[in-house]
Amino acid sequence: MYEMNKKIMPLIERFDEIASTNDYLKEKRTEGIDRIAIAKAQTGGRGTKGRSFSSNVGGLYLSALRFYENLSAKDGFKIMAGAAVAVCKTLKNAGVEPCVKWPNDVHVNGKKICGILIENTLSGDKISSSIVGVGINVSNRLPEELKEIATTLNMETGKGFSPADLEQSLIDGLFSEVDMQEYLSFLGYMGKRAELLSGEKRYAATLLSVDEQGCLWADVNGEKRCFSAAEISLRL
Repeated sequence: MYEMNKKIMPLIERFDEIASTNDYLKEKRTEGIDRIAIAKAQTGGRGTKGRSFSSNVGGLYLSALRFYENLSAKDGFKIMAGAAVAVCKTLKNAGVEPCVKWPNDVHVNGKKICGILIENTLSGDKISSSIVGVGINVSNRLPEELKEIATTLNMETGKGFSPADLEQSLIDGLFSEVDMQEYLSFLGYMGKRAELLSGEKRYAATLLSVDEQGCLWADVNGEKRCFSAAEISLRL
């Protein structure tokens, strides 16, 4: 799907607590080394559009810094797709049936179990590096206000998984190549009714598909329309 810098195996660094694994790796970009940061807890975990991400002890909070040799900026969604597939395969191996809620969440039984944050660096029309941040709810305690919309691996399976049980599978997936068909095989909620939010505008829509550039296609009042993740939020 794209070419990665494979000269150096990723360096793994571990933290008991850190503000943000993504922010830490931003500071390491100039070293030019594929690197992984794993934290037991984050005090400043972030999702897309600056949203906070609950990061209590018991979740798997992992960010991967990767360098690319020939990845066009227009193909940047492939990074998100690859990350989503890595998460879904890891969770499936643990005994649940995950699906992707476009563009960057992974759900199990209709509740969020993982968020993904991608932060890229551009060089001309190429992506030179990316930081892929993943937060998987494993055995962590969920804030009261999230219990209706989020879940954990242990809640879904009734088993005693720890974050360490998922680490290697996730790392292997993040540093593997996938194709769009694998992503689409995990894509959920297509054919379902949803609300698309863009500022003060709201669209009632039927979700149709996601294309290779990561745009969501939806039926809005009988018209097939394309939306980017930057312009809308999706509410099921």
